[in-house]
Amino acid sequence: MGAKAPALHAVDLKGAPVSVRKLSGKNGLVLVFFRSAKWCPYCQKQLIDMKDAPAPLAARGYKLAALSYDPTEVLAQFTEKREIPYPLLSDLGSVTIDAWKLRDTRYKPESFAWGVPYASIYVISPKGVVTAKLAEEDYKVRPPLSAILSTIDGLPKGR
Repeated sequence: MGAKAPALHAVDLKGAPVSVRKLSGKNGLVLVFFRSAKWCPYCQKQLIDMKDAPAPLAARGYKLAALSYDPTEVLAQFTEKREIPYPLLSDLGSVTIDAWKLRDTRYKPESFAWGVPYASIYVISPKGVVTAKLAEEDYKVRPPLSAILSTIDGLPKGR
């Protein structure tokens, strides 16, 4: 906490580069790192459960984005099929995931899951400073929206 977040080396569904500044609301960004929208049922559930998050986050001055190693085509199909109202970002090659030191090392290079991040959620100020982190040891368990909102509500004002 309090450290400058590594830069994002990810793209949106149109292939355009993104940044914390571009993605942030007035008070910041809630960035969800997830394993895969293609094959991880826990991630799929989390992404669907977060469909209601943009409004209460916006009321607090935050925006939401979620990032994985999935290619944009996979993320676009999931977004369309599940009507996801917030940006899903592609970190092909896991450059951002590695910069954040989130690569799940249980998977080896020959695995289809090589490059997935540990599931985690970061709250980042518009200036790129990490103000909070939410994560569980078990990738099957994800912090609910209520936990994200309470964390944001507990942050000092005017950081």
